[in-house]
Amino acid sequence: MINRAPVVVAAAPAVCVEHLTVVRGRTRAVDDVSFELTAGTLVGLLGPSGCGKTTLMRSLVGTQVVSSGTVTLLGELAGSPGLRDRVGYVTQAPSVYGDLTVRENLSYFATILGASSGAVERVLADVDLRHHARSMVGRLSGGERARASLATALLGSPSLLVLDEPTVGLDPLLRRSLWSLFRRLAAVGTTLLVSSHVMDEAARCERLLLMRDGRIVANDTPEGLLSSTATEDFESAFVALIEGEVLGEGGISRAGEGKP
Repeated sequence: MINRAPVVVAAAPAVCVEHLTVVRGRTRAVDDVSFELTAGTLVGLLGPSGCGKTTLMRSLVGTQVVSSGTVTLLGELAGSPGLRDRVGYVTQAPSVYGDLTVRENLSYFATILGASSGAVERVLADVDLRHHARSMVGRLSGGERARASLATALLGSPSLLVLDEPTVGLDPLLRRSLWSLFRRLAAVGTTLLVSSHVMDEAARCERLLLMRDGRIVANDTPEGLLSSTATEDFESAFVALIEGEVLGEGGISRAGEGKP
């Protein structure tokens, strides 16, 4: 009898993007982007404003018309009906009703999602809005409205969360609290893609996608990025990547690659 080693089957990635291109007008907002995200990973999508982060995220959740390429989430093509209760998406602009209270908003979305009766109280605690549950959303601060939007995305306990600049405008203590929540969600198997233009937030992630001019210029761990660029902070690492990409031998720009 021949003893065979057990066959290890790698788990399918939670997100698989292959040669994704989005053209808006004359601009390639997303330019031939490919990457995979492992399930249960907290991934940061970082880059300057206008680099294509939001367009990429809209492509992932199926709300963006793409020019070419494929996007697969949790084994299904982006935008498939079967993903509606498995993927949570939080836009930069609050996606809650200003003329309803926080609890009324959450109860409404919980009914749509078929969430459990305790889900509303759970997400109120998760985003630290229990004391504002009876407040009209239209009277909340910008940061509070952003947290209310995040709470709606958490109602169905999605397998994948796509969060577009969720910590912008928040005070440092609340930002730290939300990142702690993101890590707890990843620890129980949720995959998170969190965008930010604040490079310091890279240190809070398990993996990084750095974006510029519609392209992914780095796909690495925070430690790997600092090591490969021989830098001590993430802003310097990003600058080093861009300078290395744009300038070739003797400081000559490579044809068709980036801008100085």
